[in-house]
Amino acid sequence: MAAVLITPAGARSSGGYPRPVPAGDPDAELATEVGRLADRLRQLSESRLRRRYAELGDQTAAEAGHALAQWFADAAARLTDGDPAARRAVPRLTDLAVGDQVAVTGTDLVAASVTGSPTSEPAGAERAAVVAEALERAQRLRRAV
Repeated sequence: MAAVLITPAGARSSGGYPRPVPAGDPDAELATEVGRLADRLRQLSESRLRRRYAELGDQTAAEAGHALAQWFADAAARLTDGDPAARRAVPRLTDLAVGDQVAVTGTDLVAASVTGSPTSEPAGAERAAVVAEALERAQRLRRAV
C-alpha cells in the first residue's frame, strides 16, 4: 500500500482546494473529502445548521453532521479494534462544533484505514468497503448542504 500523508482535516496546500489527490488512492480521496465537508460545515451559520433538508431525510445539517461523525468514529473503532461491535461515543456538542467533530472523526477514520490495528490488520476488502461508504456519505452530506 502506498504511504499516505495524513494532515488535519481542512488543512490546505499552498494553493487551497482542490488538493492534488493521487489517482486511485481511496484514503487520500476520503481525507480530501473530509476536509471539504468540514470546511463547508464550519462556514454554515447557526440558522443554516439548524435548517431541515429533505435530502437528509428531514434532518438538520447539524444532526446529519453529528450522525456522520458518529459513523466515522464507529467505523474507525471497528478497523482499529478488529471488533465488528466496537463503538466510540461522540459527544453532542453545539451545532457550531459539528464541522470540527466531522474533521476529527474523519481524520481518525483515515488513519485507522491506513494503519489498521497493531494486532489485527483489517482485511483489504473490508477496509476498502468502509472507506468507499465513508466517502459516499461525506459527499452526500456536502452536496446537500
